[in-house]
Amino acid sequence: MKKGMVQIYTGDGKGKTTAAVGAAVRACGAGMKVLFCQFLKNGKTASGEEEVLKKQKNIRFIKYDEMSPFFERNIDMEELKEAVKDDLLNAFKEINSGKYDVAVLDEAVHLINLELITEKELISMIDSRPAGVEIILTGRGAGAGLKKAASLVTEMKEIKHPFKTGMKARKGIEY
Repeated sequence: MKKGMVQIYTGDGKGKTTAAVGAAVRACGAGMKVLFCQFLKNGKTASGEEEVLKKQKNIRFIKYDEMSPFFERNIDMEELKEAVKDDLLNAFKEINSGKYDVAVLDEAVHLINLELITEKELISMIDSRPAGVEIILTGRGAGAGLKKAASLVTEMKEIKHPFKTGMKARKGIEY
């Protein structure tokens, strides 16, 4: 891979993480080294993608400890902000190590929406990566600056979703 691009999977529809997992699996299958980092998804139950990605020898999977305020209401936002910044710095330390061809930062866009980091901070970190590393970002509501910095932006649009009828997330389907 000569020049790594920046891909963004955003929008209010289902499938952002799923698309990133698919890209990671495809890269792994082609012999590339992949770093897959998940932010704000520290649930008690491992997701289906976590179980599969951890078994791949060319994929390093890191799930950071923080939980989204969407799921955990009593979070100290200042503590969360500090922890997330440390996690993101650690992720970019790994990215900049030269060990990876592809790096997925799952829910990194959401970190901006929650005002845990700024768009400018994330773009600066992305710009500092080795030239050959492909970056894949996911999360709702990617801003104009982030979209401009990207090579590919896909917006998932919700048209209909069973959660609106009160259905709960199903293991193996939604997580």
